[in-house]
Amino acid sequence: MTKTKKALAVIGAAYGDEGKGLMTDRLVAQTNAPMVVRTNGGAQAGHTVTTPDGRRHVFSHIGSGAFAGAATHLSSFFVAHPMFFLGERERVLALGGDVRVSADPRAIVTTPFDILINQIVEESRGSARHGSCGMGFGETIERNLRADVALSVADLAGSRLGVVSKLERIRRDWVPARLAKLGVAEIPERFKDILKDDAILRRFLDDCDAFIGAVRTMDDADIADGSVFEGAQGLLLDQDYGAFPHVTRSNTGILNMAAVAREAGIDVIEATYATRAYTTRHGAGPLAHEGDDMGYAEIVDPTNIHNDWQGTIRAAPLDLDVLAAAIRHDMARADGVELRASVAVSCLDQVAAGVSVYVGGARCKVSADALPNAVEVATGLAVSAVSEGPTRADVSDVRMAVAA
Repeated sequence: MTKTKKALAVIGAAYGDEGKGLMTDRLVAQTNAPMVVRTNGGAQAGHTVTTPDGRRHVFSHIGSGAFAGAATHLSSFFVAHPMFFLGERERVLALGGDVRVSADPRAIVTTPFDILINQIVEESRGSARHGSCGMGFGETIERNLRADVALSVADLAGSRLGVVSKLERIRRDWVPARLAKLGVAEIPERFKDILKDDAILRRFLDDCDAFIGAVRTMDDADIADGSVFEGAQGLLLDQDYGAFPHVTRSNTGILNMAAVAREAGIDVIEATYATRAYTTRHGAGPLAHEGDDMGYAEIVDPTNIHNDWQGTIRAAPLDLDVLAAAIRHDMARADGVELRASVAVSCLDQVAAGVSVYVGGARCKVSADALPNAVEVATGLAVSAVSEGPTRADVSDVRMAVAA
């Protein structure tokens, strides 16, 4: 009899910042998962893990199971940024985390010029910004739609001369053409100097060499049984589901995971959809019920501090109908794999006096203890875990996942 190959998964059910890092760390520690697979996103991801012994890191490239002993695999859907990866690798290594990393050769690579375009265009939008992190994520994906300027992990592992040639073509031809298409007629002076600086290009080439030296190439087909798929951002930022243009340039849920699973011969995915006890959004775009009284929540979030690109994190009561609709839509895209789904609710310690939620368009208040049941009723899924603090020791198991 052929053994069933299974993966676990963590998916954000809102706008990101739902506790994906916490839940990934917990699953790896619970199951001794051999590997965390990054199935979307890139350097702009920020998944916070705090260990019971006090170590803390915000993960972007390296999987959030590194402190629990899991290796990381960057799938074909991941966008790698060599410079940011190398800095993160040093920090995780210093904290005692696992820095074994592999990458599918098809994973694409961000260049300094993608960041440049992203920041020029987002600045030019003024008050109509899309909510970008300014890391060049979407621009990297757009550029890689054209073979003559595409850059992948396979390219980095090949000819250095070939990489240099592509970078020169990107700088000379792609940047001005892309800016013009996006309505930027004149590059601001301070960005012109950056664009012309050959030292930036040389440093990037050195970063690429160091990246390839630290990462082994491995096909998605070789992902190990029992691995954890770690999604980035959240379902309400999915490029096919969120409110355009305030979305990320990727699929944030089960779609990519199912594609990777099929390649790896994985038959079953046990997915945990994560939500806070309230809703947050960091960056521009709609947020249902924003402006409602949030006095019931003692929000503690040291990761999402104010920054020039996304401003200050915003918060609103949790809308259970929005949550349920997003999860249902995502579950329907689990093509070719058996999906067993559940929900995890984080930050219950921040709403100890009770929480406001919306159901059927009406606001009501429930106790923190009753919120998991309200989530179950709305979504039709079991709440498998709740957290009352920032570490895996603060997470309690509730019920098993249910089959879709």
